[in-house]
Amino acid sequence: QVQLVESGGGSVQAGGSLRLSCAASGTIFSIKNMAWYRQAPGKQRELVAVIDSVGNTNYADSVRGRFTISRDNAKNTVYLQMNSLKPEDTAIYFCNADITDTTWRLKSCWGQGTQVTVSS
Repeated sequence: QVQLVESGGGSVQAGGSLRLSCAASGTIFSIKNMAWYRQAPGKQRELVAVIDSVGNTNYADSVRGRFTISRDNAKNTVYLQMNSLKPEDTAIYFCNADITDTTWRLKSCWGQGTQVTVSS
């Protein structure tokens, strides 16, 4: 069984910074892509940033230049450094990872979500 546990959400004023972490644990053989998504009230879940196993990254236009995704493969952990936060960044942030477990099954796994609130 595999699980993702997020941490680091909270409330901050506009212009501030937060760092999210997501650690994968369980019967993991390998992890391919790791990503952060977010969902604001009344809106669809959207991709924020993704990083592959060798460190290639991609970002949503709305966060490029302000957010940085990184990962520590030894710790099976992905991070999202969020700078210059705006009220429109307010959402629940979800971690996602493509994980091959020790039975060779590939699963798309999700964390439980962490709330980020940015006040103006």
